[in-house]
Amino acid sequence: MTAKTRADARKWRHRRVRRKVHGTEKCPRLNVFRSSIHIRAQLIDDEHGQTLAQASTLEAEVAAQAGDGGQIEKARAVGAAVAGRAQAKGIRQVVFDRGGHRYHGRVKALAEAARAGGLEF
Repeated sequence: MTAKTRADARKWRHRRVRRKVHGTEKCPRLNVFRSSIHIRAQLIDDEHGQTLAQASTLEAEVAAQAGDGGQIEKARAVGAAVAGRAQAKGIRQVVFDRGGHRYHGRVKALAEAARAGGLEF
């Protein structure tokens, strides 16, 4: 079956990636959700179905950290915040789930900020 829209194509890519990417308690999945305005990152333990840590541009402290920067700066702030929260819980190793999005722009900025914050993937 072929995708009819760009959104459908992204969903197909995400399903394909999710068949291979699986998070555990010791090595959770770093899931990225990107909308036109906001970006969200979660550390998910797929074995127990739990979110271990999360950060979003909807949070006041993360939005304040980004300041008046653009979308890339907001993504960097989310990556740094989720890395800090993971470090507080003793998580260093993760698997990256880009959510079917290309690895560039905001998704890349979030990933690089998470790496700079101490996460390994």
